[in-house]
Amino acid sequence: MAVLLLHALRREELIKLCVKNFAYERRGVPHLAVKGKGGKLRFIPTHASALRLVTEYLDATGYGQEVKERLFRRVRAAKAGQPGSVYGDVVLLYMKQVGITGENMGPHALRATAATIALEHHADIIKVRERLDHAIISTARVYDRRGSQPEDSPTFRMAYG
Repeated sequence: MAVLLLHALRREELIKLCVKNFAYERRGVPHLAVKGKGGKLRFIPTHASALRLVTEYLDATGYGQEVKERLFRRVRAAKAGQPGSVYGDVVLLYMKQVGITGENMGPHALRATAATIALEHHADIIKVRERLDHAIISTARVYDRRGSQPEDSPTFRMAYG
């Protein structure tokens, strides 16, 4: 969950991460080495919380030495006739446990949430676009809800009298 929410990865990018792609050092800062659409490689600084949590996960599972293997692996066998998935077996399970439900709770919801929260916390939209691996800025602007807050409406800026 932390890797998805703190790094705005696509589902496919998450499941293709290998152990060696985690905490990849660049200029002394741990990064995720993420292979995006079209095989493009990008480096995303690893959030401190995700770094701690994934390090604990690697220690607990013993996966840390298996650098060529997937970082996240299926926790149980798929049910008969259903494909198992990191998203379905983990993300949806935790979302349900904390009461998050709805029709639009697909894999893209966490990516959209991460982008929206980054923008609400004054991240540069150009940096958010790069992080999302979007080719054009207008695609990233879809997540920019800063101007749509009711309290920011010109209605509340007007005074007569």
